Amino acid sequence: MKASVNTRYGTPDVLHLRDVPTPEPGAGEVLVRVHATTVSRTDTCALRAHPWFVRPEIGLFRPKRTILGLDFAGTVAAVGAGVADLRPGMRVFGLTPGGHGAHAEFLVMPADGAIAEMPEGLAFPRAVLCEGAWYANTYLQAFGLGPGHDVLIYGGSGAIGTAAVQLAKSCGAAVTAVTSTPHLELVRSLGADRVIDYTAQDFAQIPDRFDLVLDAVGKTTYGRCKHLLKPGGTFSATDLGPFWQNIWLAFWSGVRRNRRVLMPMPVAGRPVMDVIKSRIEAGELRAVIDRTYPFDRIAEAYCYVDTGQKTGIVVIEIAAPS
Repeated sequence: MKASVNTRYGTPDVLHLRDVPTPEPGAGEVLVRVHATTVSRTDTCALRAHPWFVRPEIGLFRPKRTILGLDFAGTVAAVGAGVADLRPGMRVFGLTPGGHGAHAEFLVMPADGAIAEMPEGLAFPRAVLCEGAWYANTYLQAFGLGPGHDVLIYGGSGAIGTAAVQLAKSCGAAVTAVTSTPHLELVRSLGADRVIDYTAQDFAQIPDRFDLVLDAVGKTTYGRCKHLLKPGGTFSATDLGPFWQNIWLAFWSGVRRNRRVLMPMPVAGRPVMDVIKSRIEAGELRAVIDRTYPFDRIAEAYCYVDTGQKTGIVVIEIAAPS
């Protein structure tokens, strides 16, 4: 099979399409023929081993696993012993274990992992929205977002932000989103009750107060946003923040038991896939696709994601559309 392989850390020019052995599913596993995947910030960071402290886990000097890719959508090609609820030919989507393996024509997944049958009628490129929805759902549920809550989402046009706006609305919350001029109408179309253009207005100076402020792009800080919180309100961020401050602030909030800053650890599995699938089927969650690249141009996709300007997701078509 063809796979995008990186045998060393670096810029996208270290990626090469190579022929590698097709994996075989063992007991309790399924082999998926990948039709579509994404290139995300997670992938670009993994390619560079950023931040540095992840190296003991992913490989100190060279990557332990040389095929990246977290999101996938495709068809079950074969199943191992003991797999009953997935069968060959089934259209499936999900998240790979550890964020590796989907940038290839075939992928082995644990049958009880973050994999589910795709919603009826959904095209493969529109099914690879799971990473952003996974993060967004983790943060919203950790807070306990529900009807009557006011939430501000900073970065409403990225992969996490577009999912967070939609999922927050599906929870019954009132949503204020912050984005740039080109994305105002897009974010409104996703259900935001109010959209602030940060190029024209300083969102931190608005008089409103919120139960939850979610930084979906890692470009603001608790110090800048804390006065936007209601008494008992929470700040959450999907990034470590300057000098890793969000980790320390979350730790201190835990010590004080005030939930002022939360940084929950996302855990991928069947439960999150059940949420994502149900929200898609209810018409409350859809993919926002910025660009689509063929597999042999995956390095270009990495370069584009590296610009920090993508909207929603960047899709890689592994197999021909069907």
